[in-house]
Amino acid sequence: MDLYQKYLNNLVNRNKENFADYPDIKWINGFQAEKAELKRDKLLKEIGTDILFKETKPFYSRVSKGCMLCGMGKWSCLFITGKCNAGCFYCPASQQKDEIPTSQNLEFETADAYAEYIRFFNFKGVSFSGGEPLLFFDRTLEYLQKVREKCRPDVYIWMYTNGILADTEKFRRLADAGLNEIRFDIGATKYSLENARKAKAIIPNVTIEIPAIPEEKEKIKKLLPKMIEAGVTNLNLHQLRLTKHNTKNLLQHNYTYIHAEQPIILESELAALEIMNFAKQQKAMAN
Repeated sequence: MDLYQKYLNNLVNRNKENFADYPDIKWINGFQAEKAELKRDKLLKEIGTDILFKETKPFYSRVSKGCMLCGMGKWSCLFITGKCNAGCFYCPASQQKDEIPTSQNLEFETADAYAEYIRFFNFKGVSFSGGEPLLFFDRTLEYLQKVREKCRPDVYIWMYTNGILADTEKFRRLADAGLNEIRFDIGATKYSLENARKAKAIIPNVTIEIPAIPEEKEKIKKLLPKMIEAGVTNLNLHQLRLTKHNTKNLLQHNYTYIHAEQPIILESELAALEIMNFAKQQKAMAN
């Protein structure tokens, strides 16, 4: 047995052990894997795109500056809190507790300490995530301001939010403090684009970042022209993954799970590629 096969066997055994309390998990079998790979390859060929970062990130048209910095490992993500106010069924984290801002398992009790960290390691990008950063708006603003005050002026800064607590005044204060980009998970607000419209006039780059939920695939396709009208600069689709926090919710859906360090959902990746392919086809029809 070669090392890779041994690794795969260990991975399968570990996942089955970690989720032993859920015998109904539909783990992928060999036939499903082969069929899915053929479909995936076909979609990628139709999209005609390169796949960035060790062939893990397919894209169509363009990639945001923040995503490029992330993929190159030149960015720091600060989890400003662990608490969230949305309760999305797919969320991989508990989202129940406010915690000290953390990045790479390092705690930063003060904004000054985090800014020094960014400056010392010469990060080119910074993102604020959670939990929900707008639950602790003053804290988020303080950390943003300190990075702008103490670090090089070309650091690219963005923030993730579900948008539930967003308003025009907050957008203005974030923009005045130097936020370059804001990313909305519109899955938390029934796919509303209202916040994106409000933010576009204030913050330079507005991104929609959502999981590719298979059941919502057609809805997302129909939203694409409306996103453009709202001023959205990028749509980021990521793959659903299974954790101890979302297992009960995800098992209410008929998903197929792929063994990985954190198990992922087969139908989610295929849905994302289908949406990308649809976007390319629509552009071709318009030209």
